[in-house]
Formats: sequence, C-alpha cells, structure tokens
Amino acid sequence: MQADEYSRFTAFSDLGLSPVALHIWRFDLRWYSLAYLAGIFIGYWYLLRLIKKPGSPMDRRHADDLVFYSALGIILGGRIGYVLFYNLGEYLRHPIEILKLWDGGMSFHGGVVGTSLGILYLARKEKLSWLRIHDYVACCVPFGLFFGRLANFVNQELWGAPSTVPWAVRFQEVNAAGFPFLGPPRHPSQLYEAVLEGLILFAILWWMFWRTKARYEPGKLVGAFLFFYGLFRFAVEFIREPDRQLIPFTQATHLHMGQWLSLPMILGGAWLMWTAKGRRQRVEPIAGPESVA
Repeated sequence: MQADEYSRFTAFSDLGLSPVALHIWRFDLRWYSLAYLAGIFIGYWYLLRLIKKPGSPMDRRHADDLVFYSALGIILGGRIGYVLFYNLGEYLRHPIEILKLWDGGMSFHGGVVGTSLGILYLARKEKLSWLRIHDYVACCVPFGLFFGRLANFVNQELWGAPSTVPWAVRFQEVNAAGFPFLGPPRHPSQLYEAVLEGLILFAILWWMFWRTKARYEPGKLVGAFLFFYGLFRFAVEFIREPDRQLIPFTQATHLHMGQWLSLPMILGGAWLMWTAKGRRQRVEPIAGPESVA
C-alpha cells in the first residue's frame, strides 16, 4: 500500500486523545496512572461485594489489607517483570529509567507474580486459605486489565501489526534515526485486549461466581482466569507488533514473549479447573452468613 492510500485510515492524532489527563503547573496526571488507580479501587469495591456472599474466605479487615499488598505486588511485580522479560539490557544501561513508571512499561505476568506473593503473605499471616483468596481476587482483576489496555491505546504503545481493516489506526511512531512520523495503519490490538481480557473475561468469571458453585471449589475461579487470560493473550499476540528489542527473539522462537509467558498460565489454569472439584470441602465462613457444604 502506498503512503497516499493511508489517508483513508484513522490517524490517532484525529481522535483528540492525550496521555496526559490533567496538567497542573509542572505536574502531569496521566491516564496510565489513573487506569491503575481505577482498577485497584473498583476491584476493591467489587471484592467487598463478593465477600458478602456465604462462605467467604476473608472478612472486611482482610480485604482492606489485601488492597495494600495487591497494589504493591502489581506495581513492583509489573515493573520488575517488564525489566526482566522485555528490556533488561536497556535498563541495565540506564537504571534510572526503571523508576519512570509514568512512561509505561509494565508486565502483566510480573504483576500476577507480585500480587500472588502478596496474597500468600496475607494468607500465611492471617491463617487463611491462600487458594480461595486467589479465587476471589481473580474475579476483580479484569477491571484493571480493561482500564490498563485503554491506557495503552491512549499512550500509543503495544499496537498491532500493519493491517487494512476498516478500523485500523495510524499511530505516531519513531524511526531508526529518532524522528517521529505517522506510521502505517495497524490493528488497535490494545482495544481487542480491553474487550477480551477486560469485558469478556469479567463476564465469564461473573457467571461462574454468581451463577454456579465454583467459589466453593478452591482453585476453579483463579484457574479459569489464568486459562482464559492466557488463551486471549496468546491469540491476540499473533496480530500484535512485538517490542522492537524483542523482534530477534520472536524471529528465533516463532512466538512472542507474551505467548511464551502465557503458555504456563493456560496449562496451569486448565489443571486448576480440572482438579478443583477434588478440593471441595465444607466451607466455614470468615465473612458471610452461613456455612456451605
């Protein structure tokens, strides 16, 4: 396709979007930061609704503590995961860049590990069921994924491969010499992931929690989360452009880094769902009105 034919596609600049939500003097409040805050606080609100149901593995005070540990795990785990998995060489050369969270660069897989470590610490400290807490937290994660993917779109990062679909978007890119230019039309893969990992994944977990007895089978909900997230992420990566520094890795292994990191999630999630019924036991409530056999 010639450059003059690109004009029929939507240019990102025409959408009137900016990564900065609010500018006050020298301070920029970015949509990326607001996405994390929205995901954490709305997830917390939803968690409080979940623990009101019979047989909850924790009460309100545990949920309050969990928000702190989860937020810490998301931020530290997400950033450390991105540094290790996606751009270690660059950050070793410029370590101060690790602290610039507002510029993006978070790994969901790293955030999962960080959050899980926070849950394990809380469960051990309070003598709670770590697996059942994972079940409840998993139901809240799609909020953060949805807002995070929208922020990726606004930040013009993690875009898709070149495409001629009618809804393709032309993002502002930077060439090898460091000069910005309006790139070719691409899949808005950030929006695909917002729908799959946010809306559809939430709908699956909502149905399992509220319409089935999955919450009484330890590991079933978190297993479903891991399985479907991994499946959605693995699929979208086929039409997502790999990070520039990972192109040689992708060419050598024939899969993106995100796909390799999603494979253990798919396998682990399938195993947790398959074996969940065997872990079912009488659930005594820590919060909620009654025991559940």
